[in-house]
Amino acid sequence: MTASTGATEEPATVTVRGRAVRCRVSGQGPPVVLLHGIGRTLADFADQHDLLARDHRVVSLDLAGHGGSAPLDEPHTLPALARATADCLDALGVQRPARLVGNSLGGAVAMRLAVDDPNRVASLVLVNSAGFGAEVTIALRLLALRPLGRLLLRPSRAVTRHTERALFHDRRHVTEARLAAALAAARRPQAARVMLELVGSLGTVRGVAPGWRGELLDAVARLDVPVLVVWGDRDLILPASHLDAARARLPRARTHLFTDTGHLPQIERATEFHRLVTDFWADQPTRG
Repeated sequence: MTASTGATEEPATVTVRGRAVRCRVSGQGPPVVLLHGIGRTLADFADQHDLLARDHRVVSLDLAGHGGSAPLDEPHTLPALARATADCLDALGVQRPARLVGNSLGGAVAMRLAVDDPNRVASLVLVNSAGFGAEVTIALRLLALRPLGRLLLRPSRAVTRHTERALFHDRRHVTEARLAAALAAARRPQAARVMLELVGSLGTVRGVAPGWRGELLDAVARLDVPVLVVWGDRDLILPASHLDAARARLPRARTHLFTDTGHLPQIERATEFHRLVTDFWADQPTRG
């Protein structure tokens, strides 16, 4: 396992167990790890990376098989993504317990990593996270129907624009730069296969499967790890009603609902999000 461990202001590629991983590392201080959602890239946390790097060592990465990170040699599942993330942190020399921040699928990856290796994790911030309910946008549920899923995943500008518009309540965030980046990610050779493997492992056309969700949330509830769960009230991907489920399943967790906000509050409410998260961390004792 080899990697360049110096700070990188721009995304760089490191080698982890013989596999290329695209990541960005900046700043000094307590480690923070930012994990994006399904079919997305580390660009979804660009604003937060810059803000948090003032006081933290921040690691953003493309999850295995996403963006500039090579796919795994095994099926892409939640446990496999968590293991690959842990391997990347080892390669980057992140030895202290890290503050994990995960959006959508990234929230479920963060929870899985915390359960599988609690000593790696200082706290969890779960942002419109997968795992709290069965309801999910029909676009993702239809991907579970093959070969329809493969047809729907054929890269096109029209589909990309529709997807980006569904992510934001404030459509001003659907910029030409974001559309171009999303289309480029969708055109990666492994993108459709990775998406279909993940969707198939997490749910069916009826929605997100209850088995893995129940097991994971029960395990997270038993952890001695501070948790903050936040949501956007206009989320069209995972409904804001999942925040009520989070309160029920993780009664010790803090929660926050952003108004007039979609699936990516770290972008739509960047300044408020940063303040909320850093205030949450300030109330927690430092681990490690």
